[in-house]
Amino acid sequence: MSRSKWGKIRAARGNDTAEDYGRSSDFKGPTFDGLPVPAMAGLPSITAGLDEANCGAFATITTMSARKSTSETASQIPVLPDVGILALVPDSWSPRWMVRHHIMARLGRYFHMVWVNPAHHWRDSFKPAGTVPHSSDADQYPGFAEYTPERWLPDFYRPAWLSRFLLRQRLLNAMQMLRDRGCRKIILYFWRPEFEPVLRMIPYDLSCYHLEDEYSFSRVEQPTDPVEAKLLAEVDQVFILSPALYAKKGKLNPQTHYLPGAVDFAAYSQPLPEPEDLAAISHPRIGYVGSLKWQIDWNLLLKLTREHPEWSFVLVGPMSPHPEIDAALNELKGRSNVHFLGGKPSTEMMVYPQHFDVCIMPYGDNDYTKYIYPLKLHEYLAGGKPLVGTPIASLAPLGDVVLLPNNAEEWSPAIQKALSASENTSERRSARQSFAKEHDWWVLVRKISETIAQQLGPEYADGLAQHFRDKQAATAPAETVTL
Repeated sequence: MSRSKWGKIRAARGNDTAEDYGRSSDFKGPTFDGLPVPAMAGLPSITAGLDEANCGAFATITTMSARKSTSETASQIPVLPDVGILALVPDSWSPRWMVRHHIMARLGRYFHMVWVNPAHHWRDSFKPAGTVPHSSDADQYPGFAEYTPERWLPDFYRPAWLSRFLLRQRLLNAMQMLRDRGCRKIILYFWRPEFEPVLRMIPYDLSCYHLEDEYSFSRVEQPTDPVEAKLLAEVDQVFILSPALYAKKGKLNPQTHYLPGAVDFAAYSQPLPEPEDLAAISHPRIGYVGSLKWQIDWNLLLKLTREHPEWSFVLVGPMSPHPEIDAALNELKGRSNVHFLGGKPSTEMMVYPQHFDVCIMPYGDNDYTKYIYPLKLHEYLAGGKPLVGTPIASLAPLGDVVLLPNNAEEWSPAIQKALSASENTSERRSARQSFAKEHDWWVLVRKISETIAQQLGPEYADGLAQHFRDKQAATAPAETVTL
């Protein structure tokens, strides 16, 4: 599309004024008011009517290059090949998959996708050029690619005009990757509020903001940051990960949908051999998998490990650099019934919950943790083992599949109940796994892709709908979850 067809806007930046380019003046996306947000009280299944979600073909993460050739065979082309997404993310692609990795990689099944790695700092330009690491585990998704900024386009903090100029050039280069793949429609997909100025830097057809955390990271309630509030109001579509975040910020944009976390169900539910470093630890095993950070209620763990020497407490994950928890960690390390197994690659982390007797999420209850939606919720449930967690906002409605002690005194009885025969029947295991299966990543990504397609217009909505009908008729196991 020629530059003259793009609507020009003027954006004030303090005392500076920059003439930039924003939304295409001839883009008239329809209002989309489908995908109703689940009610907070019950968090009903997000899968109503859905039958495609790839739970098998992509369960094993393969090590290949994430870079794409512009010549792709038909089998490598996304479902809507003329739509491209720029993923505006805070970090370079890595094998440690978080929410944005799971979603952006899988959206490469339906659209072309460029993950925009952050630029290096300008001082690093004087260092010898090293080999650019290619993370490879997303190459299985046909539309996915990475953009690593050129060395001559580094990140500057000052002067502001130069920082904006270089950022815009990086974005145009990333966008050109999509144009080279035949993309006529460009979507900006924001993962952090600090990218808000991009709305006035390059042409685009649709903008989305995926809100997955409370970025104040404050344990005391804070008002919504003005920059984030502006982004929430300006974009065409908002997706929010947790119910408390939705309650706080969901009214700032009428096109806001609550979409909870999810799981690679096939990977986490398939029986796997017991890890060697776990085999020697006696039962019952009370286990936690994830980063060991201040959000955990360490006083609770000190209490439980002291009162129950007969239980083995297993903590699998890296220790975060939070000095305020060092004393608790050191005390726990001195107890014979506490086992620190360290951080593991993502492909190994999924094994451990299957071999725990009880999985735990012992979060502190404060004004930060009420906004989180722990991915380990569905990862634990996919393994089928009993789960005990603090009733933070994202867990409180899930009493059917999670035991929710209200205070420290109720934790021991809750774990004892989780160890009981009544919580370990095939029916209870099936209930937990069924809930996890309904929250497979492919179910979530289908919701997102349908929202995007409808925002782009009937041509795209109909094309994607036809794809799902064809896959359902073909009964392709690699793209289907039976609910």
